[in-house]
Amino acid sequence: MAPKLETRLFINGQFVEAKSSARFSCYNPKDNSLVADNLPEAGEEDVNAAVAAARAAFPGWAATSPTQRQAILLKFADLIEAHAKELAEAEVLTNGKPFTMISTFEVGIGVKMLRHDAGYCDKLHGESVPPDSETGMLRIVTNEPLGVCAGICPFNVPLAMAMAKASPAMAAGNTIVLKPSEKTPLGTLILARLTAEAGLPPGVFNVVLGAGATGALLASHMDVNKISFTGSSPVGKKIAAAAANSNLKRVSLELGGKSAAIVFPDANLDVAVQWCTAGITTATGQGCICTSRVYVHKSIKDEFLLRYKEAMKGVEALAGDPALATTGFGPLVDKKQFDRVMGYIDIGKKEASLLQGGEQIGPEGCFVQPTIFVDPQPDARILTEEIFGPVVVVSEFEDEADVIARANDSKFGLSGAVYSQDINRALRVASKIQSGTMCVNCSLQGDPEVPFGGFKESGWGREYGKNGILSFTEPKTTFVK
Repeated sequence: MAPKLETRLFINGQFVEAKSSARFSCYNPKDNSLVADNLPEAGEEDVNAAVAAARAAFPGWAATSPTQRQAILLKFADLIEAHAKELAEAEVLTNGKPFTMISTFEVGIGVKMLRHDAGYCDKLHGESVPPDSETGMLRIVTNEPLGVCAGICPFNVPLAMAMAKASPAMAAGNTIVLKPSEKTPLGTLILARLTAEAGLPPGVFNVVLGAGATGALLASHMDVNKISFTGSSPVGKKIAAAAANSNLKRVSLELGGKSAAIVFPDANLDVAVQWCTAGITTATGQGCICTSRVYVHKSIKDEFLLRYKEAMKGVEALAGDPALATTGFGPLVDKKQFDRVMGYIDIGKKEASLLQGGEQIGPEGCFVQPTIFVDPQPDARILTEEIFGPVVVVSEFEDEADVIARANDSKFGLSGAVYSQDINRALRVASKIQSGTMCVNCSLQGDPEVPFGGFKESGWGREYGKNGILSFTEPKTTFVK
């Protein structure tokens, strides 16, 4: 039986009806059936109420001792872990990822983020610089919370991304207003419900629903001190502009990607094929770090493609209802995304050779075959633009310097991979790729303990790790005579 769905806004520790009369619906991508309608799209009055609640709660939360904050966040993590099944049951209705992936991997990442960040609550120490002989000034540096923060989350990993915004913000002593994607809002509302049981004071954690217009209200709000956004690069630029044109609020942007994998002749082909397959089929290719470009050395290209094609067929055989434990490959998030991906596949058929896939799976829903294109034209759109679906482009190379240049020939720089059993070459090549994250003999890596973010148009700043927590603080220097 489907869980009872909460669809109201969460402001100041309670679920409330929206003042706005605007409404939206969300759908199940397995068959495009209606999941929930009459969802409130928060308007200006609603956003103002959420921000006001966060502002009122900020002084008390910032003054809470680090050990108290730590205990509350750890309890919140335990509650999320205990409600993994409920969270996955809600998310699977609209997200399309397989149930087991949500309940284990995605919930697990969110829990790990909270526990990691909670561990830093009592370790965000400042520093002191001893008096010098010239001025005699003692200089003290403290890391102070920013105030009210806003987080705008994507549809692909909604639970993990909600924690990527809220967890470091709260650990540093800030309050948060979250806006989940209008495509996948249900799980975030369950997180909101759990905050009271965890002991979070009212107003520390707030959730507003809506699409771009609601996000724009947060980005331009004069009483929001920082906004953290994960999504496309074009929208990220709008967020940055709105932040600059309002109160110059701090901005973190985790944006698009066109990640390249480079497979050298000495690579373990089983490993390379396994990871390149997972790299473009996990979450049905709807990930900013998905491996959507593969460069294979000419000497092993034929063998690689033979194995790669079979591996992609194997993933396709696991397609099905994402609510079932036996499903390993789900649909795209909605009809709009399905049409976008199929549009790129049509473009790709004119720009490259289609090796595998390229069609819808089954008669209904938003299922797309894992698709391989080979030998693209140099300026092919499928090679340069983010598709956000299970579509990969394979090219051959012969020279190391050439393939590095081709991998870097992108406006994005989020993630990449190198496959080689020569660790010196792997690390040498990885160091030359313009990317925030590099993987050696693996892909799709990110961890709450280390920074994550991109070069170029893949974003500003870093999430995760100590860097991510410090991005929610402001260094303050005090001089003492």
